[in-house]
Amino acid sequence: MPEPTREDAWNLVCEWISSDSLRKHVLGVETAMRAYAREGGEDEELWGITGLVHDLDYERYPDLETGHPRHALKELEARGYPGEVIDAVAGHAEFLGVPRETSLAKTLYGVDELSGFIAACALVRPTGIDGMTPKSVRKKLKQPSFAAKVDRDQIRRGIEELGVDENEHLQLVIDAMAERADDLGLTRPESPA
Repeated sequence: MPEPTREDAWNLVCEWISSDSLRKHVLGVETAMRAYAREGGEDEELWGITGLVHDLDYERYPDLETGHPRHALKELEARGYPGEVIDAVAGHAEFLGVPRETSLAKTLYGVDELSGFIAACALVRPTGIDGMTPKSVRKKLKQPSFAAKVDRDQIRRGIEELGVDENEHLQLVIDAMAERADDLGLTRPESPA
């Protein structure tokens, strides 16, 4: 069976996910994954596809005890997605206990919560993601009431598992998402003159 393409993955996302915010989230994760792939000389398509499909079943099966990501894993396997993609998707859900042994799996885990948090930061800034700095993201991370559902410990563990500098990690994800700000809904409209 041929390797799935980005178009295949996006069509699958559109089939399973109707929520605009969840679609933007997986696009944001795809963007961060592609940036890391370019940085590390990895397969950008494979890494991007992994970011796209990682939350495939979250809208339909949000229950973490019986649902997400179990249904996505079955669907990806049935469609012939590579084992490393399936392992990375399984590994991003800590509660499944699947070890993250590959760079692909560690990177997905390291950018998933963070990309959502950066999007939340951008949405409350007058300039959106434009001009965002790691310092401003760190400041918001210290405010437990801001984007309270974001697991700050997972962001920290993701950075540790990747073995990267926190500022560099934040900057790479910010820069990647800023390049696709329009697609991700992270720009702010110009003020009327």
